[in-house]
Amino acid sequence: MMKHTDAPRSAKVVLVTGASSGLGLSIATHLQEAGYRVYGTSRRADGQRNAYGAFSLIPMDVTDDASVAAAIDTIISREGVLDAVICNAGMGLAGSIEDTTIDEAQLQFDTNFFGVHRVCRAALPSLRQRSTSSIIVVGSIAGVFGIPFQGFYAASKFALEGYVESLRLELRKTGVKATIVEPGSFRTEFTSGRVVIKGAGEGSFYRQDFANALALMEKEERDATADVGMLCTAVGDLLEMDRPPIRIAVGLKDETDLATRKHEWKPEELEQVIAESYGL
Repeated sequence: MMKHTDAPRSAKVVLVTGASSGLGLSIATHLQEAGYRVYGTSRRADGQRNAYGAFSLIPMDVTDDASVAAAIDTIISREGVLDAVICNAGMGLAGSIEDTTIDEAQLQFDTNFFGVHRVCRAALPSLRQRSTSSIIVVGSIAGVFGIPFQGFYAASKFALEGYVESLRLELRKTGVKATIVEPGSFRTEFTSGRVVIKGAGEGSFYRQDFANALALMEKEERDATADVGMLCTAVGDLLEMDRPPIRIAVGLKDETDLATRKHEWKPEELEQVIAESYGL
């Protein structure tokens, strides 16, 4: 049986996936400045400290088992321990469900859902050696209620909700604490990086509705006034909590209200609110 190895250290060692841009970059920079020893990951990282802040950026492709294992091994070989994992890497797929191919849907899940599982599976043997450690999964408001023309993105985030709930139960006899964070709209590179399915153009029954909905989504994201510092602070607070909650919603007030008060709405009422907001 493995023993806990909590030798005194100057700072907790934290892994943040998808840290080369957007929310991941902000979270990693915030935690490094707060005194954590942060390792960010990116598919294009060169392993050197660089313009992404004082933290190390190491290579990891969350869709590749060997790449994930190699990144975790790199951290353990350098630091000897791993105290926390923040699973942030992800991508967005846009288009109607009917027009989405199986290959496109599988790419969405391989990144957003199985990518999280690969990282957690590789990190847990090290995390369980600590008397207390953390897994924080960056989900989405889209994992609380469905959004039109982001069906597979929403489905991947809904899946993470169940994953974290189950993971917490399985880890109750360990010191590993898991939480899912549900961000609302923040102004990041996620908007420009969204992938539109190939079947969304000419010939799609949903072409005009999709174009209208996508324009509304992108405007909302680009005009978002929510301070990303709220999310960074929330993540930092979670890392220090003895008993973190299962989930927290962070972002624009209307979105987070819908997330936290979802149980107060009849499903059809919530559906109507969302439909009207997207002109459907």
